[in-house]
Amino acid sequence: MNAFWVTLSASVILILSIASLPLLNNNNANHFTFADLLSWRSCSFLNEVADLLVTNGTIYTSDDTLPFADSMAIRNGRILRVGSYSFTKALTRPWTKELNLDGKIVVPGFIDSHVHFIPGGLQMARVELRGVNTKDLFVDKIRKAVAKPTGLLIDSAMKLVLPHIPDASVDERREALLRASDHALKRGVTTVVDFGRYFPGSLPEYPWQDFSDVYKWADLSGNMMTRVCLFFPMETWPRLVDLMSKSGRVLSQWIYLGGVKAFADGSLGSNSALFHEPYADDPNNYGLQVVDLDGLYNMTLSSDKSGLQVSIHAIGDRANELVLDMYASLVSEKRNRDRRFRIEHAQHLAPGTVARFGEQSLIASVQPDHLLDDADSATKKLGSERAERGAYLFKSLLTNNAQLAFGSDWPVVDINPLKSIRTSMKRIPPHWEKAWIPSECLCLKDALKAYTISAAHACFLDKYVGSLSPGKYADFVVLSTSSWEDLATEVSADVEATYVGGSMAYSIKPDVKRE
Repeated sequence: MNAFWVTLSASVILILSIASLPLLNNNNANHFTFADLLSWRSCSFLNEVADLLVTNGTIYTSDDTLPFADSMAIRNGRILRVGSYSFTKALTRPWTKELNLDGKIVVPGFIDSHVHFIPGGLQMARVELRGVNTKDLFVDKIRKAVAKPTGLLIDSAMKLVLPHIPDASVDERREALLRASDHALKRGVTTVVDFGRYFPGSLPEYPWQDFSDVYKWADLSGNMMTRVCLFFPMETWPRLVDLMSKSGRVLSQWIYLGGVKAFADGSLGSNSALFHEPYADDPNNYGLQVVDLDGLYNMTLSSDKSGLQVSIHAIGDRANELVLDMYASLVSEKRNRDRRFRIEHAQHLAPGTVARFGEQSLIASVQPDHLLDDADSATKKLGSERAERGAYLFKSLLTNNAQLAFGSDWPVVDINPLKSIRTSMKRIPPHWEKAWIPSECLCLKDALKAYTISAAHACFLDKYVGSLSPGKYADFVVLSTSSWEDLATEVSADVEATYVGGSMAYSIKPDVKRE
């Protein structure tokens, strides 16, 4: 009797399990056979059977153990296998959906390593000034928006006017997140590192308000569409330490707590980036150190001691050197651990500085499209020889074993990884016929890695995203070309579809709906 009931119970469990299969639909139910049942019992269904098979493509994985494949098996939003069709097909059953790529190239979902996500979404609903390159056009656009521009505010001087600008409402910021996410997905961006509404002169509370009012709301309400890694103002580091101690670093599959950010200098455009030598067009000006160095050191020390990742904005060569020195002194004082210190922008580097990024295992978080505007202005502000000696040294950084992470700095520059990759490979500014500093041009694979696996490593997300590897989220982008050679030479492709966790989040085809 006992054996009989054990057998009967096992059979009932098996039948109930089959009846509850969520992927078995009327279209393929007639093809389910007893042989399939036996096969299912022997393959550990819950872990090994794919619900989606992506096949017939050129899949660039950003994983050096298997750089290219033609198929991927996916289950519950994560990758089970990557490789040949026969290798991945072994994990399918009659109910497995299949995505035929028709030979198209697939790359991992792009990771934008430096955005201000909600400000970008807010700006999409405001006056569009991108592409405005004359004073008259700028004034005309602003006047049409019923404003009266009277001058230029540099860096922390913004605090004089910010209190008089009405803050965006919670609903406006929530709508901005949705707009920003939709915009990012159209460009193939599935993860962003968000530095929030924070810059010299702004309130450090703003990023925390957006975390509470916008991101947590979006996560709980099912409105998150892109994964975000959040950085907060360094002066609020105790608050972040407290939050991490209670919740951990991974809040959900959508929201990750990154670290803290501070500023060392200003920008080249406003002549406030900090240099060793004065500006060629302003001989008495070396730029601005926008924060007290001792105060910055103490905050960085406390943040690092608490286990937070530290990121500091530095554009001028002197600012970069100051941050490098500070990071070096922190490492010498503390036990060795995986810190992944970041320098945001790292645009202009003095001779000998490049090698230090590799020696100190630092992240250079850079934005290639900034060089399109800076090529002319840097030559004017620094002189051609000085500018070409130390500006946007992407190839040199890689050659010296630095970690290179690409981003856009949106909304300063538009989110567009394919354009940014092309910029890093060609380095040809508008109206130029030749590359600016051609020795610093990258190859396609190096540029792709800077937008995928290296970008993931730069924010401690390489266990989850950044490459199309087993166990990671199935975030990938289908490009409009099937020729790797054409992509490697011209980068003339567009984003045809974006998948997040194995589900379609964007498609260029109007008749295809999101899943």
